[in-house]
Amino acid sequence: MRTILFALAVAPCSPAAVAQQPADPVGAWLDRHASGLEALYRHLHQHPELSFREVETAGRLADELRALGLDVTEQVGGTGVVAVLRRGDGPVGLLRADMDALPIAEETGLPYASEVRAASADGRAIGVMHACGHDLHMACLVGAAGYFAAHPDAFAGTLVFQLQPAEERSGGMRAMLQDGLLTRFPRAEWAIALHTAHDLPVGTVGVRSGPAMANVDSCDITVYGRGGHGAAPHLTIDPIVQAARLVIDLQTIVSREIDPVEACVITVGSIHGGQKHNIVPDECHLQLTIRSYTDAVRAQMLAAIERKARAVAASCGAKEPKVAFSEGTPALWNHDALTARVRAGLGAALGAENVVDVAPAMVAEDFGRLRGAGVPLCMFRLGTVLPERLAALRAEDALPVLHSNRYYPDYREALRVGVRALVAAARSAAR
Repeated sequence: MRTILFALAVAPCSPAAVAQQPADPVGAWLDRHASGLEALYRHLHQHPELSFREVETAGRLADELRALGLDVTEQVGGTGVVAVLRRGDGPVGLLRADMDALPIAEETGLPYASEVRAASADGRAIGVMHACGHDLHMACLVGAAGYFAAHPDAFAGTLVFQLQPAEERSGGMRAMLQDGLLTRFPRAEWAIALHTAHDLPVGTVGVRSGPAMANVDSCDITVYGRGGHGAAPHLTIDPIVQAARLVIDLQTIVSREIDPVEACVITVGSIHGGQKHNIVPDECHLQLTIRSYTDAVRAQMLAAIERKARAVAASCGAKEPKVAFSEGTPALWNHDALTARVRAGLGAALGAENVVDVAPAMVAEDFGRLRGAGVPLCMFRLGTVLPERLAALRAEDALPVLHSNRYYPDYREALRVGVRALVAAARSAAR
């Protein structure tokens, strides 16, 4: 039926027939433009760039949006791109996609797989891959921009399309905000983004109000001792023993100091100290990730980590440790009223049965910084795996998660759903 309606819309016909609009205008537009969006997706997938290095990616996307007639500004917050589409009086909405890839060598076996290699911070050659779906995020955003540019009556107001660098390092949104995202350009009254989901079938979107993704902080702790011979530990102050004790003590913050109904995590992901079997070193270094949902729990955890580290050092007669927090990212909270409107719009566009509730995740997402700037936001999750492939992977216990070198979306089908979802979400948000 969609193909028949589209054929009627473009074929010569009577004035009365011309006045009729397609029953599915987004589907009709996608029928004409999906192949171009698919080609864009494959290009982005094959040419990934690491955080704050998205020069070619940003240039390509700026060209795509400029060709649609949008007012495009490049180099916002480094490599960020902002495109504005004005459609008269009405609300200002923001749609966002992230551009950066991950330092992962792709092993999907796809004919369009990335073969890109880049230099790491320490000069090593590393593989680069879009293992978190940012390539699909970008293609969907360009698709939504194309639809709104081609349909002036589809939205009354202003739409800001944000292409953000360095989400994986949680620095891109901060950089764009500092460079005037909400002051140099029309200030958004609400913001919407989608994120790929590895565990939802194509055609399904996941939505939740409230906490969707976590506060995340990194922490580096150096405990100090007094080095010496392993055969004479009584003449030393052993920093490795301090570190071992601290690893256990840190877990009691979650288990014994935080209200059990509050979700939070402290993980020690790295511990390094010493170089030889029989030498007590002078220091030992630990790296932690700290995750929570509320500001109060976050503050309580950070303070407790410092206290525990100092207490371990004091108990051993060691000098005070060095505790440094970094890469702080605030929790992503979906605004209740906005999310309710988005859910309704997604249900109308995709079918209410295809809009499912999802649980919050402990991962970070710097889209949440917009909430701190006073902008209500909603991020929903886009199913990316065809149902039959998803079922087979689950049956084999082989479902690749995001950030896996084997993850890939079934992009042709997911792209169409993603464009539909962004268009529907933006239109419903403005009501």
